[in-house]
Amino acid sequence: MMIREVPRVGKEAATKAIKEWGQPMSKITHLIFCTTSGVALPGVDYELIVLLGLDPCVKRYMMYHQGCFAGGTVLRLAKDLAENNKDARVLIVCSENTAVTFRGPSETDMDSLVGQALFADGAAAIIIGSDPIPEVENPIFEIVSTDQKLVSGSHGAIGGLLREVGLTFYLNNKAFDPLGISDYNSIFWIAHPGGRAILDQVEQKGNMSSACVLFIMDLMRKRSLEDKLKTTGEGFDWGVLFGFGPGLTIETVVLRSVTI
Repeated sequence: MMIREVPRVGKEAATKAIKEWGQPMSKITHLIFCTTSGVALPGVDYELIVLLGLDPCVKRYMMYHQGCFAGGTVLRLAKDLAENNKDARVLIVCSENTAVTFRGPSETDMDSLVGQALFADGAAAIIIGSDPIPEVENPIFEIVSTDQKLVSGSHGAIGGLLREVGLTFYLNNKAFDPLGISDYNSIFWIAHPGGRAILDQVEQKGNMSSACVLFIMDLMRKRSLEDKLKTTGEGFDWGVLFGFGPGLTIETVVLRSVTI
């Protein structure tokens, strides 16, 4: 099911992105496809090429099982490709389906319930390029810089394993063991939840893994337009996108908004 549904939903997202971009598909030079939902040979990147009818010479990059930080990874990779290949137009597609994680509850594997409660299906697509054609291509954000970092000593904090029952997630809940604390309800919490767009999008649609940050970017620029703000970044000129996931891996993308 994953092999069929992941590229199909990815096609829907890509078709919408290409339509808004307003250029012929023949101008797409690279494809980055990202999913944590299943594995196949040939990959779902190949399936998407066929479904969309893209040029068979499009250079493909397939990213499997990177997790929630991968929304930042695809932007970082696309930036490098666009800046180092003249006239490159990179189609990014992130497509996630959580059926691969679904199973009945288990008293010995409570972490799986967390993943099933938080995660959701979704697909997002965006086209990245440098030197946009004036009055033809209308950028929504500029990717200024990117960075990836592994947090030292964090191995095993978040992860996933492919097993007979599907993809299983696990979380490390040993952070407070050295302090003798085992009841998380006995401590106070101070956390930065991000902006309104992040909270609203996760509340409405759940955590869509790699696709989530692209959904948030789309929501932010649309809401900025609706609210008659001066830029696509909720009226601000500069912003930062974070992706967190297994590793622990942190992707950081510095963005500049565009005047509306």
